Amino acid sequence: LVARSLAVQFSRIQFTPDLMPSDVLGTPVFNPKEGTFDFKRGPLFGNIILIDEINRAPAKTQSALFEVMEEKQITVDGKTYQMQPPFMVLATQNPIEQEGTYRLPEAQLDRFLFKVVVPYPNEGEELEILNQFHALGNTDVLTVIHSVLHGDTIVRIRKVVKEIVIDQKLLAFIAKLVHQTRNNKSIYLGASPRASLAIMNASKAMAAINGRDFVTPDDILEVVPPILRHRIILSPDKEMEGVTEDNVIKQIIQSLDIPR
Repeated sequence: LVARSLAVQFSRIQFTPDLMPSDVLGTPVFNPKEGTFDFKRGPLFGNIILIDEINRAPAKTQSALFEVMEEKQITVDGKTYQMQPPFMVLATQNPIEQEGTYRLPEAQLDRFLFKVVVPYPNEGEELEILNQFHALGNTDVLTVIHSVLHGDTIVRIRKVVKEIVIDQKLLAFIAKLVHQTRNNKSIYLGASPRASLAIMNASKAMAAINGRDFVTPDDILEVVPPILRHRIILSPDKEMEGVTEDNVIKQIIQSLDIPR
């Protein structure tokens, strides 16, 4: 639906335990007429990529995503292929305690901007879902979605967002907040510098969404939990106590002086 509203190419990849990197990236195929190998592009070539059940594939397949998520390119047989902008990877994952799942590498988690937790809907929300789908009847939902933006427009908007003003005090606050995750007794592994950059860029985007050309502390505070919750690893004793990443992030924020 998002891809259709932006008039960009959408691709969905179902991750399974037997999925190979070539199934995702593509593979050279021999052309008998020319006597050469032609590269057959995989489903990763698109604009908005949805990876379903990402933690059902083994580490070898996960590693195939490292380059494209960071550098927006892939390299196969020594040849580099650039992704067409805008390029974005979305993924769903199953609870790690379910059978047939693998824990994602920290380096891969660090490449995702947000981790959005989707709980079960409450009774009222579930009723609203039923009413909406009942009202659709036999209507194909994709036929009622029309593009409101285009890919090149998104690229231009991204450039504008990069220019949004952020005060030096707020940059220092971001640096201090992320640094605290590396010096907290409740955290075994703290956030990397990618987290600092993610908070800065996401807070700029939040300011733009709210119609401002400058970042406020509230913009930062709004994006911190979804950016940090998958980038930190709690100490074993805190996990045993049932403490969550969001609990620790909240404690860290409360311990800092927020610039106003």
